Order: sequence, then structure tokens, then C-alpha cells
Amino acid sequence: MSRVLIRVLWLMLISGLSLQGCTPPKPVRLGAPIEGFSHTSAAINRFSVNGGGGPNLAPYGYGGGQMCCASLPVKWHPGLTVVVEWVKDPDPYASANWPPLGTDGYRAAYKLHAAKYTRHRAVVPVARYEELGLVNVHFLPCNQVAVSAGATYPGRPDYPFHFSQKMQEPATCPES
Repeated sequence: MSRVLIRVLWLMLISGLSLQGCTPPKPVRLGAPIEGFSHTSAAINRFSVNGGGGPNLAPYGYGGGQMCCASLPVKWHPGLTVVVEWVKDPDPYASANWPPLGTDGYRAAYKLHAAKYTRHRAVVPVARYEELGLVNVHFLPCNQVAVSAGATYPGRPDYPFHFSQKMQEPATCPES
């Protein structure tokens, strides 16, 4: 082989190897949109998953569209958990009997009502997923929470949870 050919092949090899470094690495974590479901008579005024905010949820309701985002691994692994924090209004229809909106009486009633909100935090296992997708947060009786993060959704047979839309609080809740 001629020296010129060897040099050309050597340069092609070096160039090819250096271009491999230009390929972006596959992400390990991604931001996934969050939505929620309240299966109880309480309203969820706000909630978050790993710090990413979720929509407000009406009693027994699906909540207000998707919000962004919860950072989760692209690949599920055993022991995967998220931190869910939420504020619950145990009497979401109380304002029906308040003085007119914008009055001092209304503001006073709201202040008394808001003092009854409860704040919660739970470290929750994430149901197994094959492909990272929408983060679904289910608020259940006794301040329990279930979380999925796959490419499936409630109502499908492959969805990991099949909760009744309306669940009643028991007279006493088990201690956590």
C-alpha cells in the first residue's frame, strides 16, 4: 500500500471516531406530563410530583388537563418512587352559603375555610412501565395515593389500576 493511501485511511478512521462523540447520548430521565384523579369527595387544590405541579382536581374528578412535568427515568426500575405533595379541601362546596364574592364577609369566610385545608406528603411507588408516558396520580380514601407513568391510560385493560371513580372514606382509616 502506498503511504498516501495509508494516510487517507488513517485520517478516515480518526475522523469517523471523532464524529462518534458528536452523537448526543440517549437521555436517562425525561420530563413527563402530569394529570390527576380524585376518587374522593374532597377537592385537591394543588399537588405536585417530584416538585412538578399538577392540576386542581374537583371531588370525584379528573383534573383540568395535563401540567408539566415530573422528571422520571426513561426506564422503570424496581424501587422507583416519587414524592407527591398535595393540599386537600375536605369541604369543597362550603362557599355556597358564604356572603357575596368580594365582600369582607366572603373574605372572612374564606379565611376560616382555608384554615381547614390539610397538607400531605407521600413517597409513592411508581407502577411498572415499559415506556415512559403520562404521569397519572390517583388520590384515594385515607390520604392514599397511587402513581403510574406509562404509555397507557385509565380504562384500558393494560392500565395498572382499576379504581372506582367514586370511593367513600371509611369510618376510620388505617394508620400509615
